[in-house]
Amino acid sequence: MDSPLHFSPDAPAGPLLGGGADREGGLDQRRRAGTGPSEADSDGSATARAALLGEEAGGEAGGHLRGDPPAQLSAVDLKKNYQKGPVVIPVLRGVSLSVREGEMLAIVGKSGSGKSTLLHLLATLDVPDAGEIYFDGQRVDHLAGLERDALRNGYLGMIFQFYHLLPELTTLENVLMPLMIGENVWGYVRRRRQLRQTAAGLLEMVGLGHRLRHRPRELSGGEMQRAAIARALVGNPRILLADEPTGNLDFASGREILELLHRLNAERKLTIVMVTHDPSIAEQADRTIRLVEGQLEPGAGPARL
Repeated sequence: MDSPLHFSPDAPAGPLLGGGADREGGLDQRRRAGTGPSEADSDGSATARAALLGEEAGGEAGGHLRGDPPAQLSAVDLKKNYQKGPVVIPVLRGVSLSVREGEMLAIVGKSGSGKSTLLHLLATLDVPDAGEIYFDGQRVDHLAGLERDALRNGYLGMIFQFYHLLPELTTLENVLMPLMIGENVWGYVRRRRQLRQTAAGLLEMVGLGHRLRHRPRELSGGEMQRAAIARALVGNPRILLADEPTGNLDFASGREILELLHRLNAERKLTIVMVTHDPSIAEQADRTIRLVEGQLEPGAGPARL
């Protein structure tokens, strides 16, 4: 039986490549088809979901005040455990949050608080043991592996503390990698010139137009993170997820990366969810939530995060 979302692993990645209208239309059709949250929950959880997703008339919408637009990204009661031998270690203990389109949200917490685990769940890199994740009102945590891959490649961009650039590839080739994965072989060959122009344009935008043929070992830390940001943007994502994006940089390079993220948020209306342990970085976001031992800090419940 087909999954309601029908994310195709063979679909081109994002409207930069001409796929935007189909992508939006598909989501709208699925929303009209009623493939969002179930209305038949007898335990009252449907009401909580509706409030977080911004669907409850007159209610508090997705952790924001009344009258705000519906949430673009929502998580409902996420739980995640890891097992070490016979010992079960709870990492997330029921986290609910929501993010509006165009918002910059910072998730802060000490090492071991669960913030990176939460980001990986939101990115569908891992699946929760319990709870639900929604993108534009459509549930995504239960998708099959290939569908999650297609979702990430076409809708989500991700940057990491340690860049994860492939050392044998040039900067341009590293940025092209998500497009190579998103295309079949012949599709990539046919569109190679266009795809390379897209990647080169993004590198120019982040200030690396002169580094297209350099390999990662020839770049500074700040330049590698800029390349990683260009790679995250190449599929024209709706949401950018950033895991400690300045954690491996000196102060000056970190400030430049933050300025770039702010510019992307302001000019492209790009939604950004950023994990950090640094309060001075978090305070530059539109909104901050704090994780303490796998739970939202007391007083930061889903009605107002």
